[in-house]
Amino acid sequence: MRGTAPDVEVAVVGYGPVGNTLAILLGQLGRRVLVLERWPAPYPLPRAVHFDHEVGRILQSCGIGDRLRAISEPAPVYEWRNAAGTTLLRFGRTGDGPSGWPLSSMFHQPELEGLLDERVRDLPGVTVRRGVEVIAADQDDDAVVVRTAGGRRIPARYVVGCDGANSTVRTLAGLPTHDLGFFYDWLIVDVVLDAPRVFDPVNVQICDPARPTTAVSGGPGRRRWEFMRLPHETREALDDEARAWELLAPWGVHPGNARLERHAVYTFNARHAERWRAGRVLVAGDAAHLMPPFAGQGLCAGIRDAANLAWKLDLVLRGLSADALLDTYEQERLPHARQAIELSMELGRVICVPDPVEAAARDAAMAAAVGPEPVAAPSLPGLDGGLVHPAAPHAGRPFAHGDGWRLVTAGLDATAVDPAARAWFGSLGGRIVAAREPDDRWFAAHDTAAALQRPDFHLYGTATTAAGASALLDDLRRHLTTDAHVPQGARP
Repeated sequence: MRGTAPDVEVAVVGYGPVGNTLAILLGQLGRRVLVLERWPAPYPLPRAVHFDHEVGRILQSCGIGDRLRAISEPAPVYEWRNAAGTTLLRFGRTGDGPSGWPLSSMFHQPELEGLLDERVRDLPGVTVRRGVEVIAADQDDDAVVVRTAGGRRIPARYVVGCDGANSTVRTLAGLPTHDLGFFYDWLIVDVVLDAPRVFDPVNVQICDPARPTTAVSGGPGRRRWEFMRLPHETREALDDEARAWELLAPWGVHPGNARLERHAVYTFNARHAERWRAGRVLVAGDAAHLMPPFAGQGLCAGIRDAANLAWKLDLVLRGLSADALLDTYEQERLPHARQAIELSMELGRVICVPDPVEAAARDAAMAAAVGPEPVAAPSLPGLDGGLVHPAAPHAGRPFAHGDGWRLVTAGLDATAVDPAARAWFGSLGGRIVAAREPDDRWFAAHDTAAALQRPDFHLYGTATTAAGASALLDDLRRHLTTDAHVPQGARP
C-alpha cells in the first residue's frame, strides 16, 4: 500500500443520512470521497422522524436548508399525559432556537435522504456506488484497502463506517461495544393521512400502564404511533396489520381515512462503541451508538458525528494538522453521545411503567409540578474536552454564525487582531466577521467581544479584547499544528 497516495481520500461505508451528510461536508471542502452502499436502492420506508435545531443548522450547511424546511414540520410542544388525559409534563418552545431552526422538527426520512442525495450529485469530488458489500479493510501507516464482495480492492486514506447498528466496518476494525442493558419491544406504525388534520399538541406521549403509547408527526401529512409490547404479548401477535388498525382506532384513524405505510416491532436498546477509531478506520452514527427514541436524539447524534469529523479529516488531509487531531473525535463525541443515551433511557424508564400502582404515584408527582407554560426541553451539554480551549469562557458551547471557521466580533476592531494570527486563520479557511444583530445580544449577555467558532458550530473559546482574540487564534494554531490534544479541564 505504500507509495502513490490513493485517489480516494475518504471511503464512507453506508449511505444513510449520516454517511450522506459526511460525504457532503467532505465534498464541500474539496475532498475526494467514495461512498459504498450495500443496498442497490434507497430504503423506501420511514425510520427517524425528528431533528433538533442544532442538527437543522448542520443540514442547512449541507446546502439543503430551504428544501428541508419545506419537507419538515415544527413541533413546538411535546406533552406527556396519563390515561385519564391529565398533563404530566409539557416542554418545548414556539419559534426558532438559538441555531435559527425550530427546537424540534419532524420529517420523513426518505424525503430527507432524497434531498441529501441530490446535493451529493452536485459535488464532483463525491462518487456513490450502490450494491457494493464491504468484506475487509486492511490498513498500514499510509492507507486502508477496502475489499468488496465483488473482488475489488479500493485504497483510501481513511475509512468511515456509517453502516448502521450491525456495522461491518466496526466489526472489521475490532471496535468493541458496551451494552447498557435497556430492552423494550415497541410496535412502530407509520400512517399517511388521506386529508390534512390538526393534532394538538403535534407530539404526545401517553403514559398509560395499560399501553404506553407515543403519537408524533412523521413529517407533513404523516403520523407515527408507537405502542409498547406488554408482558403477556408476543412479538408475532403485536406485529400484525389488523392489530395495528385496532390500536389506531381510538385515535380516529382507520382504513377509510389513512393508509398504513409500515408496521414493525423494534427492540429499543442502548449501546455504544467503546472506541470509535482504529488507526485509519472510524465509525459514526448507529455504527457508533444506539439509543431509545424517547429523546429524539438517534439521528441527531449521528449527524453531529458527521459534522465533528468532516472538518478534522479535511485538516489532516490538507496537512494542516497532525493525524492525532482525529483522536479528538472520540474524545468529544463519545461523552456527548453517552449523555444522549442516558437521557433517552431516563425518559424511557418514566414512560415504560406497566404497573398501575407505580404509574399512579408517578402521575401524582409529575402532575403536581406542571405549570401554566411549557418548561425548557432537556438540553445536551457542550463539549468538555477535545479541541477546545481549556480555560477560555464558553469554550465547547454551541454557537451558530455562518459556516466554517469564524472569529465573530462585537464592538471590537478586527484590524487590531494580530496580523500574523489573522493570516494563519485565513489559510485555514477562517473568516473574521462582525456579529449580526441577534448575536449582539448574545455577546452582551455573555460579557464577551470575540467568539471563535469551529466548523461544527461549537466555540473554541471567547475573548473580551483584540489581544485575547489573537491569543485564541495562536492557541488554536498550536493545538492544530503540534499534537492536537487539548488538556482536559473544567470550564470556568
